Amino acid sequence: MRPSLESYEHLAAGKVRDLYSIDETTMLMVASDRISAFDHILSTPIPDKGRVLTAMSVYYFGALGVPHHLAGDENDPRIPAELVGRALVVKKLDMLPVECVARGYLTGSGLLDYVATGSVCGIELPTGLEESSKLPEPIFTPATKADLGAHDENVSFEAVVATVGETLATKLRELTLDIYSRGSDLAAARGIILADTKFEFGLDEAGTVVLADEVLTPDSSRYWDADTYRPGLVQPSFDKQIVRNWLTSPESGWDRAADGPPPALPEDVARRTRDRYIEAYERISGLSFDDWPKGEQ
Repeated sequence: MRPSLESYEHLAAGKVRDLYSIDETTMLMVASDRISAFDHILSTPIPDKGRVLTAMSVYYFGALGVPHHLAGDENDPRIPAELVGRALVVKKLDMLPVECVARGYLTGSGLLDYVATGSVCGIELPTGLEESSKLPEPIFTPATKADLGAHDENVSFEAVVATVGETLATKLRELTLDIYSRGSDLAAARGIILADTKFEFGLDEAGTVVLADEVLTPDSSRYWDADTYRPGLVQPSFDKQIVRNWLTSPESGWDRAADGPPPALPEDVARRTRDRYIEAYERISGLSFDDWPKGEQ
């Protein structure tokens, strides 16, 4: 008989995930259907989003060939029945206080930095780059880990060295770029561009650097369709861009500058966002989301 969620101690809640202690060495990581935008958690959930994020992470943890934090599969008997498909048993790690970001293309906050300084996180880039330009080579552009409701800030490699030491900072950079390269190759084989992504790492009891949290999901990564990619333009992405577009449209009536809570999402916006997440999983993994486990209702 599977345990109930009440069997475990609640440890922490993030924008999307909740953590529960199972025992001294393992935790239950639960991905909810919550969605955030512009540093706000929205009142409208996206159906099945937690299951998609879990399915995508499991696919990549298995495909990347690097040490990771999974301590069981998606059907582990320690997962409560109602959470099957959206929860994973993971190792307890000493998490490192760095968002490890890799960029292969120039967009988002990286583009803003480039326009202002000609560089990103202290890395000088060629002149003449534009929105969505492919970079000469992928770059490591770390960020701070912000508190809930705050925004991550890009920092230099030297800032990472000051935080965790040169040896560990160098290891994080090497791992980040290596995993980005592997993920890019897997996505490219499916006609998808991995523009950028962020990873989190922790240390296990032996001091090994371990890939943790989620990996290469539409929440942590920017995916573009290779067939429609056009430099110089903002690319349609396989993520919550549908939500962002609606929130910034006149239709939403939301004044972002006032920093009040965003309005509830219309049903069709939530549905189209759900469909986009599922499309990302199915195209990249080559698997059917219908085959992914679903908890008891």
